[in-house]
Amino acid sequence: MSTCRLATALLPVAALGPENPLPPLRKLADPRGDLDVSEADAEMVANLGYGHVESLLPYTFQDGYTREAPDRELTTAVLENDVLRAEFLLGYGGRLMSLRHQATGRELLHFPPKLQLANLALRNAWFAGGVEWNLGTFGHTALSCSPMHAVRLTRDDGTPVLRMYEYERQRRLVYQLDCYLPDGSPALFVHVRIHNPFPQDAPVYWWSSAAVPQTPDTRALMPATSAYHFSYTGKMRHIPFPRWRASDTADCSYPGRIDYGADYFAEIPDGERRWIAAVDAAGAGLFQTSTDRMRGRKLFHWGTGSGGRNWQDWLSGPRQEYFEIQAGLARTQLEHLRLPGRQSWSWVEAYGLLQTDPANVHGAKWPDATAAGASALAELIPARRLEEELATMTALAEKPPEEVLHAGTGWGALERRALGRNRALNLPGTPFPDATIGRDQQSWLSLVRKGQMPTPAPALPPSSYAVGPVWTALLEKATADPAHATWFTWLHLGVNRYHGGDPVGAREAWERSMAQAETAWAHRNLAILDESEGRPGEAADRYLRAWQLSPRLRPLTIEALRALIAAERPQAALDIVDRLKEPDRFAGRILMLECRAALDTGDLVRARRILETGLVVEDIREGEDPLSDMWWEFHSRQAGGLGPVVSQRLREEHPLPCSYDYSIRQL
Repeated sequence: MSTCRLATALLPVAALGPENPLPPLRKLADPRGDLDVSEADAEMVANLGYGHVESLLPYTFQDGYTREAPDRELTTAVLENDVLRAEFLLGYGGRLMSLRHQATGRELLHFPPKLQLANLALRNAWFAGGVEWNLGTFGHTALSCSPMHAVRLTRDDGTPVLRMYEYERQRRLVYQLDCYLPDGSPALFVHVRIHNPFPQDAPVYWWSSAAVPQTPDTRALMPATSAYHFSYTGKMRHIPFPRWRASDTADCSYPGRIDYGADYFAEIPDGERRWIAAVDAAGAGLFQTSTDRMRGRKLFHWGTGSGGRNWQDWLSGPRQEYFEIQAGLARTQLEHLRLPGRQSWSWVEAYGLLQTDPANVHGAKWPDATAAGASALAELIPARRLEEELATMTALAEKPPEEVLHAGTGWGALERRALGRNRALNLPGTPFPDATIGRDQQSWLSLVRKGQMPTPAPALPPSSYAVGPVWTALLEKATADPAHATWFTWLHLGVNRYHGGDPVGAREAWERSMAQAETAWAHRNLAILDESEGRPGEAADRYLRAWQLSPRLRPLTIEALRALIAAERPQAALDIVDRLKEPDRFAGRILMLECRAALDTGDLVRARRILETGLVVEDIREGEDPLSDMWWEFHSRQAGGLGPVVSQRLREEHPLPCSYDYSIRQL
């Protein structure tokens, strides 16, 4: 008998901590940059050139976590039949954290023993394991660590359905996942629907990313003999798969045997069924398949080098290696697709245990191995079954919920109120009730209803942001009325103008905010404008004053230290560090900046004290290598060198501590 119910899971969890209240004004890096796409076809080139988002706004950074992970009870939803048990984390983006095969007790997903956050997502905080649902843009979803709305409904055949949904604020899209386990089904079905409720076209990015256990004998299977490979070399290569380098005998379909990290985007021929799987030495493991709209498949692995091992140890603990098999709408993760206004896209995915003859998938030639996987999948879940499920679930997509299980954020409800007569978000299948509007939305609701925002004390930072034409118009109207033109409304209008590409108007708004009340927030925003206009000295002065007004806000302290170092004022940065109180004084990123400033002032004693006591930076980012850079620079300076140029002999005499190696070697 298939069931759907609420439950709890007790796990060691790194607390998310307070959100960063500073608006993320700096532009997001474009991963396409100067990418060489000479080996891509015309369709891919067009998709690569479309839809890049430059700003994280209206979201803010989630960077207040630590490496401490006390036990916590997490709210989950459980779907279960006599074959599978699926468990979803409702407070963390609806992540499918566990998919267990009932008869064998086997966990099909990588389910780490702790939920450890790390700086790997758009908003910083991210964690490993399970299946993540990524909507938005390159770099994991902004909703990885945000709650989802969850409701229950029932299909005509009596099967219970778990519906999770949210309003994605960057792209202004509504998405829902209808998850269900029919009686006796060997697969968990997930019907995904992305709805564009507005008349403008919207860039769409979607990848379902499944983490699976990694051993040297675990093989990734997908029906492709070529792939697109992207690495830090800045070139999108079209390569043979799984063996693509004449000088390398490694079979890349065995991630546990490869020392470098890699992303392989499978080039599945038209007409082939869309699927991917990871099977162990016994020929068994997780499969993912879908209807044809979900075109892309990807293999990602960290590599077995020291950097890859460090990342996996941090995220999951020792000897908990994993890799990811992923599925997306586009062929690669640097592409966006155009969803027309007031239209929806949907597809069905299926997940379960694939069992094959190990002799047919290991040691076999690649075409024979993938054919064996395809045959086993066809016997388990015929392709026509997915098309039937898609038809059934498409008809059910707008059915109202029968029972509310969990509340998501209040942003969908606020946007519905802001749109007023537009009614674009009055959606019966995915309701956004007023009851979900909370503290973060209250100021904005007041702006909608009364034309003004409650004005907090100047020492208090804003708790949230809303951007876009609707909000800009409301703020412009409010600031035109002297009774409503407070430092707070001017501050938010500046954020909206800057986000809308009007830095001159933003400066005017922030200066008007400062004329009413001197705040750290306006100083900081003006400092970013000074940086962007090539005035690091003025920016550093602004940051210094902002920090004096709010010395206990860690994100502001970190930005101020960076600005002072960039302005070649490292001693001023050290003066700030010396005035900090715990716990900020010994936070990992502040210690790292202290070490940088100490090296810049020539204080090698201070730098040594930090480097040789085991520096741990809680939110170090993939591709960011400051620990190794500073280690080599310290030893170079100690040996009489002038800076970062380090000889091979010095590297051999002072090997980099393993705990400082987070670089992922790619080819």
